[in-house]
Amino acid sequence: MIECAVRWSEPLPAEPRFLALLDEPEQGRYANYRQDIDKRRFLTGRVLAKTVAAERLGLAVEAVSFDATCEDCGKPHGRPKVPGAPLMLSISHSGDLIGVAATAGTPVGLDVETATRRAEDSLMEYALTPAELAAISGLSDEQRATAFFTYWTRKEAVMKATGKGLKIPLQSITFSGYDEQARLVRSTHEALDPDRTRLADLKATEGYRAAVALITSDDISVTEDFAPL
Repeated sequence: MIECAVRWSEPLPAEPRFLALLDEPEQGRYANYRQDIDKRRFLTGRVLAKTVAAERLGLAVEAVSFDATCEDCGKPHGRPKVPGAPLMLSISHSGDLIGVAATAGTPVGLDVETATRRAEDSLMEYALTPAELAAISGLSDEQRATAFFTYWTRKEAVMKATGKGLKIPLQSITFSGYDEQARLVRSTHEALDPDRTRLADLKATEGYRAAVALITSDDISVTEDFAPL
């Protein structure tokens, strides 16, 4: 059984005690955001991830340092890692909710989306496979939005878990019904094998949909909690 812990937080205030946890590259990324809410989401994601890493590795949070070098371009916006540590992390945010998923080395992807906005037909046709579109046909607008963001978060989660992101076409992966246990049913992309992909839809909080994915053939156990920092 592979364990995965997910922790959620609201955006933190830009207080010195939190800002002090950002290293120089992270300070640069923080400063580059123009909107205050974007700055606070980035700050919260890093503080939350470092707090989780510190707990799991037995370190002081101030001692946690991430390597976020992008494997493609070398810039510091890749998946955060603690060099040499048996730990995998994935950060996601939407609206006023920020989350981090952590495992003891199993590739993991987390996605959260606000689900109160309307899902445009063009976006659904772009993202969903024919089987998924058929599953949501006939639903009310509100039900379709909830169903769509259930599919969307599953897709984003598995793509993040592979480390390839949107290089994997959204329509190359098909999932179980939006109202069924999350499962990758079919994949035409070599990076994703249904037999080696495990998912869970998450509770998150009202007004949001979220999912976590692990690249493993083992069963998974997922826990969620909210952490005031």
